[in-house]
Amino acid sequence: MHPMGYDCVYRHRAVCFPQGRAAVVCVSRLFQRFAFVLAAGVFAALGLGFALGQVGFFGVHAGGDQDGAYQQMHVYAVVLKRIQSDYVTTPNLNDVTNGALHGLLESLDPDSSYLTATEYKIYKDRPATGVAQIGLTVSKRFGYATVVSVEPGSPADKEHIEDGDVIESIGDQSTRELSLAVIRIMLEGKPGTTVTLSLVRPRKADPDKLTLTRVVTPEPPLGEQQYESSTILYLKPGDLTAARVDAVAAQLKAASKGEKILLDLRDCTGGDAENGLRLANLFIQQGTLATLTGQKYATQTFTADSAKFITSAPMAVLVNRGTYGAAELAADAIEGDHRGDVVGERTFGEGSVQKAIEMPDGAALLLTVAKFEGPDGKKIQDEAVTPNVPVNQSEEDAFDITQPKGDEALNKALALLKAKTS
Repeated sequence: MHPMGYDCVYRHRAVCFPQGRAAVVCVSRLFQRFAFVLAAGVFAALGLGFALGQVGFFGVHAGGDQDGAYQQMHVYAVVLKRIQSDYVTTPNLNDVTNGALHGLLESLDPDSSYLTATEYKIYKDRPATGVAQIGLTVSKRFGYATVVSVEPGSPADKEHIEDGDVIESIGDQSTRELSLAVIRIMLEGKPGTTVTLSLVRPRKADPDKLTLTRVVTPEPPLGEQQYESSTILYLKPGDLTAARVDAVAAQLKAASKGEKILLDLRDCTGGDAENGLRLANLFIQQGTLATLTGQKYATQTFTADSAKFITSAPMAVLVNRGTYGAAELAADAIEGDHRGDVVGERTFGEGSVQKAIEMPDGAALLLTVAKFEGPDGKKIQDEAVTPNVPVNQSEEDAFDITQPKGDEALNKALALLKAKTS
């Protein structure tokens, strides 16, 4: 899966680390982060030739934040010199520099990454389709790979992996030291091959070690069902591919007059931004769907195309913390247009564009260059989508759409739609 924060959920997960283990991890990570930032500053200074210092480091000022940056480079150089002279062993500067760049990029956001020349070659050469997977969508929170959602029926699902579980390591490599791009590649592979994960779960003292076999799973069928004597059409598109959005459009065109719409985007993680906006356009006739902005990125405003609009029937949208990327764009556009109620939990918070910037040595930066804003001007990447009808679904509740009694969010959305007039 290659999809496009849910801070309080992942903060809760972090608290569940055993105290002894957390203390060890935090101390070692703090030192590593310090070394990373330290080396990053020196690397940047070397890249500038440190000419600033030669012409009067404290005498030539660019003003503002740059003054502080130049002073920090000087501090980093002094501290690194002491590490080289006084540390218990001679540090490997190549490793420290690579780690520094990795930490520097990840400090910006989870999607920004530094890839070594070897990693970047693998990244470029990876197949676009046909790879086998274990059924996980992952992102990074608090430095470690974290499960966003689990594909039903997948190897991960069969091992009872849940959203919010923390992947401490893949094989013998800590995900703390791996970029998100590399983590996603490591979870993929040829059908029949295996991958071993160390998982930190809530309320468990020790990580679980699981070995999963990669498989190619068929795309699940479009979820469709009628409720309330066929007056409410339930649609669950899954990953927002072009084919899935077309299938939703076909179902809407075939819907009975007066039929209300319940769009379920829970645990919807796949698809690109274009298809998320296409989905929203099926329900919105005019107005702004989203805006894409960045420091040096030409602002793009996406507006509804009336020719692609299909229905003005009353609707509601279901979301949860596994609603990610393209699905968040769709939900946010519908909520921002006041087109329908958004019911459920706060979404994950993913809505950005990355650019690959190649380095002279063959390495590369995957740098976030733009973020999506909803119709209300809020950045999805930073604030996620907050439902106007919040329902905190407990982990014990069932999500079987054929048995709605245990699905509090679904029941709430059905009640809201039942009360609406067409």
